[in-house]
Amino acid sequence: MRRSKAKKRNQKEKRPTLKRRFLFWFFKFAIVLFLLSLIPVVLYRYVNPPTTPLMWIRWAEVEGFQPSSVVIENWVPLKDVSDNLIKAVISAEDGKFFNHAGFDWNAVGDAFWHNLTSTRKLGASTISMQTARNAFLWQSRTWLRKILEAYYTVLIEAFWSKARILEVYLNIIEWGEGIFGCSQASQFYFSQPAKSLSAENSAWLASILPNPRVWSMNPKSKKILKSKVRILKGMKVVRIPSLSSETTAK
Repeated sequence: MRRSKAKKRNQKEKRPTLKRRFLFWFFKFAIVLFLLSLIPVVLYRYVNPPTTPLMWIRWAEVEGFQPSSVVIENWVPLKDVSDNLIKAVISAEDGKFFNHAGFDWNAVGDAFWHNLTSTRKLGASTISMQTARNAFLWQSRTWLRKILEAYYTVLIEAFWSKARILEVYLNIIEWGEGIFGCSQASQFYFSQPAKSLSAENSAWLASILPNPRVWSMNPKSKKILKSKVRILKGMKVVRIPSLSSETTAK
């Protein structure tokens, strides 16, 4: 009996030790994951992303993609992007970009209630969220990706300036089949640098952002022209504050 009681006592004494070990390794693992996720965020504050996950996904999906398609070429500093294009993407995608910390909670609430009662889903992604998704993640609409997107949005809002977020966004987003970034888009569609884009052309580029590979194939559809008119109207009230982007490596 004494041995049995002693054995039980020893087992009880071991349980807290195992629990502490588990918590120790769990937090250690969590810290390692946090640091690993933080490295590219801090790095991209100063270094231009050479590629994105979406570029590799498109490379795997589309027959005829060349290896050069997964490399971001002709990076355009924010100062060399037309103010028209900056105003257009803000008008189209995130009118409160300069006034929130990554999330437009009013838009999130509106989208939530709308999606509960409608089959036509409404999104609430801000420019910061889209930048986080395009720079670090994949595109599928899963809860895991949405959670990670929110996580990376918090990180880039903490470590990047608004100017840096805008600069990365404009240089990595998809603008058509095999077209990534404002430099490629402005040259492909209008044969001119991003600095020279007019208000009309900028509004058109912004109007195809929700589905660039499909909508760019029908550039004068009623849907795009209606969106373009709305964006042009919104551009008139967009105010761009003084933006000082961090120095980026070549």
